[in-house]
Amino acid sequence: MADPKKGDAQGIARGLTQYGDPGYALYLRRSYARATGYSRALLDRPVIGIANTASGFNNCHRLVPELVEAVSRGVVAAGALPLVFPTISLGEVFLSPTSLYLRNLMAMDTEEMIRAQPMDGVVLIGGCDKTVPAQLMGAISADVPAIQLVVGPMMTGRHRGERLGACTDCRRFWARFRAGEIDRKEIEEVENNLATTAGTCAVMGTASTMAAMSETLGMMLPGSAAIPAVHADRLRAAEATGMAAVTLMREKRTPRQIVSQESIDNALRVLLAISGSTNAVLHLAAIAGRLGFEVSLKRLNELSDSTPVLVDLKPTGQHYMEDFYAAGGVGAVLRELKPLLHLDCQSVTGETVGQRIEAEKHAFADPAVIRPFDRPLQPQGGLVALFGSLAPKGAILKRAAADSRLFEREGRAVVFSSPEDVARRIDDPKLDVKPEDFLVMQHAGPLSPSCMPEAGSLPIPAKLGRAGVKDMVRISDARMSGTAYGTVVLHVAPDAAGGGPLAKLRTGDRIKLSVKERKLDLLVEPAELAKRLANPGPKPARGYARLYHEHVLQADQGCDFDFLRAK
Repeated sequence: MADPKKGDAQGIARGLTQYGDPGYALYLRRSYARATGYSRALLDRPVIGIANTASGFNNCHRLVPELVEAVSRGVVAAGALPLVFPTISLGEVFLSPTSLYLRNLMAMDTEEMIRAQPMDGVVLIGGCDKTVPAQLMGAISADVPAIQLVVGPMMTGRHRGERLGACTDCRRFWARFRAGEIDRKEIEEVENNLATTAGTCAVMGTASTMAAMSETLGMMLPGSAAIPAVHADRLRAAEATGMAAVTLMREKRTPRQIVSQESIDNALRVLLAISGSTNAVLHLAAIAGRLGFEVSLKRLNELSDSTPVLVDLKPTGQHYMEDFYAAGGVGAVLRELKPLLHLDCQSVTGETVGQRIEAEKHAFADPAVIRPFDRPLQPQGGLVALFGSLAPKGAILKRAAADSRLFEREGRAVVFSSPEDVARRIDDPKLDVKPEDFLVMQHAGPLSPSCMPEAGSLPIPAKLGRAGVKDMVRISDARMSGTAYGTVVLHVAPDAAGGGPLAKLRTGDRIKLSVKERKLDLLVEPAELAKRLANPGPKPARGYARLYHEHVLQADQGCDFDFLRAK
């Protein structure tokens, strides 16, 4: 074991507790380490930490213990000692008010546990929507050799002869139930068959999008983002990840040497080509902020104008993540996007994007799922940013999941003051609403009491749904699940609780939307707006809620805490 006095300590000799005597500190730590049952030979090895995010409140991570075992054997085979440690786990649908509220807490937990405990490198096991960005944010700030391993997507279920994938199909069937097209017995049958295996959502929702982002950023083994959770390849990838972590540790390559402005540009290109989740824009902004970079929404539009949609997956297409994996996964997308990418960006393997593309140039790719570059599904990217008097700092529309017939129009605002107000009034038969109106929700942004929930895809009012209306323009400062669809404008910044123009909107006001011109304008005279008051609401008095509300940034900066961004 290296001498801690010489500054070359590794393994359990790293970061010794201070007692005024380093020799005593190491002796004491080693004696306690022996209580775990490891031999001295193993305790003298370098240590690879394994972040364990298994939780009874996170169904996506049900097979994490199996992945921990596979990673551990890879670490041991490569000559290091695996030590498993727990962190917060964020199960998307089990959290209140929203998982985004706790993403920064998980990032802080991950960062501080990496810093505090003696490890030479770390494997980050995550998967559910906010766990992957939280782990990447924490690992970048801690800046020790790190590699990501995701749990993988679940397999599809079956219902009356058709495939089901959580949660796009859950929204589709729930909309049919609300419209009276199916009865309670059938919706219960669907409920029983939506999520039939461990893993993340079976479509290109936020979880799968962030897995693809991590692979594109270079923080994951090539080819491992889309492997289904229950596939044997997932365990082989876990073992290989453990071995790769040891190599990373020996080469002393850290996330800040891998993730760059150029690799973030590559990730945005892939995001647009796969028509991924709007949440990824927010998470990439937070990840970039940890490095001192910006993810400009104007830059997103520049990339979107020249990046075609290539991947035919739900919620915008027809296929599922298991099909995406069989069709070639992220590697096939990179090969099609080669002319647009920064090819010198490196991954955790040391291989550049260009080298990977060259090595895989003859690999199989299914054009039914991943279209060739010259025969795209859509000529422009799946996402677009909008700016204007209603969104001075921008808003996001997932145009690939929207009805293009609604892109150029002016409408009357029907305003709801909060998600709770939506729940109270959206199905009221007396609600004054027409199909051509714009549904608008306030006070659902990062500074609101609900902390930016995935409530932006407001339900179609029941009376309109029963009349056959399938889509309407919906606008809010909230987020939308990556599994959702519809003409939904999100992330309006500044948010209403932060005093943005959205707070002063009233029912009956006119709004103009132009996707072509990238505009979202409130057609109310400035003098009239100046008369209207914006009520920010009460602030929490204690605990993490107070920390969150005092330091969270707006959506255009990723909703990270101001004091966690790189200076």
